[in-house]
Amino acid sequence: MILMTLGTVSFPFDRAVLWLKILIERGVISESVFLQYGYSDVSVLKGYSQVTLEPTVTLDELVKLVNASRLVISHAGQGSTRMLAAQGSNFILLPRLKRYGEHVDDHQLLFAKAVGKLGIKSFLSLDEFAQGVLEPPPYFQQKIFNTPRLTDYLLVQYPPEKIAV
Repeated sequence: MILMTLGTVSFPFDRAVLWLKILIERGVISESVFLQYGYSDVSVLKGYSQVTLEPTVTLDELVKLVNASRLVISHAGQGSTRMLAAQGSNFILLPRLKRYGEHVDDHQLLFAKAVGKLGIKSFLSLDEFAQGVLEPPPYFQQKIFNTPRLTDYLLVQYPPEKIAV
């Protein structure tokens, strides 16, 4: 199985959905696909019985899907990438791009380039993406970050005040 997760930010990632459709039609992808699509338009995939479509899944469900997948195709969100790396999964990234209205800026592109130095593959063209699916990278065996998550750090630095009721 292939898992494709596009995140839950309120911007569509229709380019990724279209690329998935094209790779299925070309026979590059012939196995089952689970697509967590968020706010993307998935109408082009409605007739494909091998594709399971869900707008959102819980973190526990996502981790189970990651562990059951041969390959994970993910948007280049830091949280998702961190989780995929922590799971030691086999994954590739498709950064959301501002020019297509997929996010407010190109921070996912910058992040994908930064983690590319660790061997994490990201793709900006359909042909490169197809090659990445045909020849996926090995399972990731490193840590991306050696620091706590930002929210955890901020909670330690600025603990919430207890309010008496």
